[in-house]
Amino acid sequence: MEKVIEIQNLTKTYPLAKKLGRQGNKFLTAVNGISFSVEKGEIFGLLGPNGAGKTTTLEIIEGLKRQTSGKVAILGLDNIADAEEVKKRIGVQLQSSQYLHHLSLKELLDLFSSFYKQPKGAGTNSTSPLQVVNLEDKASEEFASLSGGQKQRFAIAVSLVNRPEILFLDEPTTGLDPAARRSLWGLIKKINAEGITIVLTTHYMEEAEFLCHHVAIMDQGKILEIDQPKKLIDRLSETTQVSFFTEGRITPELFTALPEVKKIHASYPKVILEISSLDKISAIVNLLKKEGIAFYGFMVKTATLEDVYLELTGKEYGEE
Repeated sequence: MEKVIEIQNLTKTYPLAKKLGRQGNKFLTAVNGISFSVEKGEIFGLLGPNGAGKTTTLEIIEGLKRQTSGKVAILGLDNIADAEEVKKRIGVQLQSSQYLHHLSLKELLDLFSSFYKQPKGAGTNSTSPLQVVNLEDKASEEFASLSGGQKQRFAIAVSLVNRPEILFLDEPTTGLDPAARRSLWGLIKKINAEGITIVLTTHYMEEAEFLCHHVAIMDQGKILEIDQPKKLIDRLSETTQVSFFTEGRITPELFTALPEVKKIHASYPKVILEISSLDKISAIVNLLKKEGIAFYGFMVKTATLEDVYLELTGKEYGEE
């Protein structure tokens, strides 16, 4: 596959105030020697908690900040030497955007479109950005009248005015309710299906797992792992979790005879078992029935990216 972004040993440091650097640390390292590439046509996610270095990495690629060291190539162009050409070929939705609230959506789009030359192949019959984000019926309304989800979709519409080859989305669903978030997921998939490569940052595990073809898990400025979400889960989280309640007390030793059970957590009335795969559940149920143990609330939880993060860092996601 063609690589449209290539990052090599990217580092970004900031000088600390004297009172903050009194213990000998003169610099804060926001991005610490990371390397990765993005393939044409995919959705690539930078995943990690706040402060992991995701936004700084994105801003360097977009040309909004300069790296301290390392190489960044976008569409074969250098992010510093060819910054102006890069900006013509990418779209950027920032983590926080402000617009002239009393202009209509059409007026705002016309304003932003005026900053670019008409892209090659563009014509009057091309789908408008408002159509793409399902806001065509709001074209004459003021930006101030939009809901939170509509404002996020409009920010994406603005990022599409120059028909970008790569679209950058910085935590696009932060602050949205679950319904609006899932609606935006559908929009992101729709844009990607049109052939636009998308790079996004998120601190929502579920979002990365649903949207991304590849994810880079970041923590404290470093990339811990990069792969397809499913492969990361299969490789780093080896068990499936089964939990249930029992009406009477049981001893953990009951399950030690089952090789399918890898870990046992029993604290009456709840039992949690980690098993090697889903097809081993029947062995547990059969044992409970054989021993005459009444159970209820049986739940199965397969591994997620959150489990991968726990495995990589030794801490719960979001834990300080």
